[in-house]
Amino acid sequence: MSAEAAAALRLGTTVAKAAAQMWLGGRRREQERHLDMAGLIRLRVSGLRFQRGVHRQFEEIADAVYDRLAPYLEREFRGLDDGARQAVVDGVCDTFEAADLSDEAVLAADVNPAEIVRRITRAVRPPAGFGEMETRLYELLFTECVEYYVRIVRGLPVFEERALTELLGRTTSLGTEIARVLERLPDRSLFAPEGTDRDGDFRRRYLELVSTTLDETELYRRTSDRAGARVRLSVAYVSLRATGDDGNRRRPARTLPVLRPDMSDWEEPGTESAGMRVEAALGGATRVLVRGEAGSGKTTLLRWLAITAARGAFTGELADWNGLTPVFVKLREYSGRELPKPEAMLDSVAGQITGVMPKAWVERQLADGKALLLIDGVDELLDGERRGVRDWLRGLLTAYGSVRVVVTSRPAAARADWLRHERFASLHLDRMTPPDLAAFVRQWHQAVRELDDDLPCAADELPHYEQSLLTSLKDRPHLQSLAGTPLLAAMLCAMHLDRGSRLPRDRMELYRDALHTLVHERDADRNVPSAVDGRLSLNDKLVLLRDLAWRLSDNNRSEIGLEQAAVHVGRKLRGMRHLDEQDGARVLQQLRDRAGILRSPAEGRVDFVHRTFQEYLAAEEAAEEDRIGNLVERAHLDLWRETIIMTAGHANRPQREELLGGILDRAASEPRYARKLRLLAAACQETVPEVSEGLADRLEEAVSALLPARRPTDPPALAAVGPSLLRKMPRSLEELTPKAAAQTVRTVAMIGGETALGLLEGYAGDRRAEVIDALIEAWGYFDAEAYVDRVMNGLALDKHQVVLTHSAQLRTAGRLTSLTKLWVRYALEDLSDIPEFPALEWLTCSEINTLDLSAVTRFPKLTLLQFVGSGSSRHLEALAELPALRVLHLPLPAFDDLPDLPNLHQLGFSGFTAETRLDALAPYKGIEYLYMVGVPGSQIPDLAPLSMLPRLRHLALYNFGALDLPPQHFANLLPGVEVTIR
Repeated sequence: MSAEAAAALRLGTTVAKAAAQMWLGGRRREQERHLDMAGLIRLRVSGLRFQRGVHRQFEEIADAVYDRLAPYLEREFRGLDDGARQAVVDGVCDTFEAADLSDEAVLAADVNPAEIVRRITRAVRPPAGFGEMETRLYELLFTECVEYYVRIVRGLPVFEERALTELLGRTTSLGTEIARVLERLPDRSLFAPEGTDRDGDFRRRYLELVSTTLDETELYRRTSDRAGARVRLSVAYVSLRATGDDGNRRRPARTLPVLRPDMSDWEEPGTESAGMRVEAALGGATRVLVRGEAGSGKTTLLRWLAITAARGAFTGELADWNGLTPVFVKLREYSGRELPKPEAMLDSVAGQITGVMPKAWVERQLADGKALLLIDGVDELLDGERRGVRDWLRGLLTAYGSVRVVVTSRPAAARADWLRHERFASLHLDRMTPPDLAAFVRQWHQAVRELDDDLPCAADELPHYEQSLLTSLKDRPHLQSLAGTPLLAAMLCAMHLDRGSRLPRDRMELYRDALHTLVHERDADRNVPSAVDGRLSLNDKLVLLRDLAWRLSDNNRSEIGLEQAAVHVGRKLRGMRHLDEQDGARVLQQLRDRAGILRSPAEGRVDFVHRTFQEYLAAEEAAEEDRIGNLVERAHLDLWRETIIMTAGHANRPQREELLGGILDRAASEPRYARKLRLLAAACQETVPEVSEGLADRLEEAVSALLPARRPTDPPALAAVGPSLLRKMPRSLEELTPKAAAQTVRTVAMIGGETALGLLEGYAGDRRAEVIDALIEAWGYFDAEAYVDRVMNGLALDKHQVVLTHSAQLRTAGRLTSLTKLWVRYALEDLSDIPEFPALEWLTCSEINTLDLSAVTRFPKLTLLQFVGSGSSRHLEALAELPALRVLHLPLPAFDDLPDLPNLHQLGFSGFTAETRLDALAPYKGIEYLYMVGVPGSQIPDLAPLSMLPRLRHLALYNFGALDLPPQHFANLLPGVEVTIR
């Protein structure tokens, strides 16, 4: 039995025992408080047969209470551990047993559960030591148990007799009592024609239903018969980012291949430069239109808002939404019929209980501003019906002006200013950043654990799948680029799990699956009216989209006017003789609204939501229409690179031979483009299934001509060829020059993957400085811990600076005992986060939130200490314990409190303004180099006090404005000092 079930059973037994005491005697005896149910019945009922009958009756009562409480305990307050939950249940039972629940006490409270709770709360001390969540659960469970107790005892035969006796005893004050009863009756009003006494009960039941009904989502399981597997949305939900939406979201055209970023991209940034969390954005407005492309998480967001409101579990910026009643309206359910009036808004979520809903209950929630109205899917209605949505909303908001509203739509169906006159703010759900994607993968696999018997693998293998997919995403930039929305990220998670950690060798299959999902299958599965209304099959849509993609690419464009695009679609339709629909503008609108891969970046324009989809479709069209010659002619243009690589995958064998052979022919005859063309031909190996022996030899020769890398521009260009290039990389760098060896290391690092890590591990024995620096730099491209164990620990670091770009590196850097020079280039929370390095001589921090210098005493050998940025410094006296310190750079106004540093010869400060007084530098007579970094645009301060520094030989000025002073000015002011201005 689960802990929740055991808790529910104990509570049920406690309530039933109290009811038995009421029925068997009414007044409690002290010695009976600690008897179990069987003992109590044996004491008060004679005869074994009667005892057994009574015991069965009260066991059934206990079971009935259990049936009510068990689902609640399993669903709510899941953040509490078993120990805390058990403590709450113990507290409820102890309070119940200590309370006066005799017939006299119940009748004195007019058999009113709320009044009984108040009386018991005043008389019995509540349990001590509970936190906020435990207290809330205790109060809810105790209130529920009292409610059940009262309903049970009112149904006991003996209670009516005792109640009548009590009532007769009150006849002298009957008039007063009735007057009090009448006072307690609910007031009748326009919004409460039958009163409000049942509102609380109905709301509680409704919120339970919302919390249960909406808290599920279907995992994307493309290649498995477990396609219907459902998990809890509250487990799978990942917070997304949103930005203010003005309707113009242009995307720069991509001309270069997607390159593998380093691991710092996968860390949560210290600032929300990529947009704020959508919860924070929603918290600042009462009316919001949320727009996002297909699969961006709009419906999931609304469902999460609904279940969180139902549970009163909002935190942070949305904390004041607790207490609101969620009303979730799926617009697609109203296609072809009238939009719902308030009393019908609960039908889709709670239709099972709307028959007992108090009259005008929804209207009261709206009128009191207690409703959270969640309107999903403007785009899922037919075009003519969308105009009615705005009128419907306008009418609701006119009648109920204080209600909070969140509306969702794809951008094509509702412009950013669509609800401007109704004072709606507009937000756009952004593509997931790498940290968002990592969080999504973790939550997806956490949700999968709930499938139990439906799992496609053993539960203890899921962490391996999760880590394997994250590694693939980090190593393969095309995967990361594709998985920018929750829908496509879920598709990758499902494909990876169903295939036993194996994703397709190339990206062609991934793009095909993503296109089919976005273009047709998702809307068809959900029976979206605006999609079902169309008559185009998946293949019809792809034919039209391929043609449009080619026309855009053929003209070196990424977007096109709607009217011109409609003309192209119309021309293509005329050749599709099986279709009755010939209106290009109408079909284009349907494709833009529902196909999932077209959007309007600006009014009157259309483009593909992701450049990859345009390139993939254009490549398929090039193969279908045999445009190979056109591609060979354009092979030297960066804009065509990805299209040509994917055409090699779409093409048949003769077309592949023509395409790759033509590119290599051009490389042989056009020295100007030879290297670029060979790189392109080599990159095509990613997508081609097979080539002839002769062409294979030519490709091998072309790749050999590219190696080894020598120039700084070579590594990114060569890395774009992909993992196949690693087969040509040397296992040892001994025969390469230092420059070529270093560029080879960088190339291997940018390709990434387990094979690349193995190569770098072999290079770690090379003792040349250039190679060691390159290997240190490569750390940023790999898992920090694995790279330290396999590469960094084999390097001689004592003469090299180690640069850290993300926190995972810092957590493992403590193993590098030979490290002497460290540069922390990301935002560091506190100086004490840096591990102890006994040999550390140089320490540079690019940005630090708390500069408490007392921590530097752990590095007594420091000769250089630099903190770049602004802010205040504390405990500068600790610098006096660094006897070897010769170079120091701090933010202002630190120099006012600097201790005596006799060996210091280079000093720098950041944050100078025209008002900064330099007199405080006079004690530092030994300073030879002084660096002054101004607040950008500030004027230079008075430099005259620097003449008191007799050994000053060099002064560097950074960021100051209006530095047009003649050199002679500084020569006269500071004779013998070289002044550098930057």
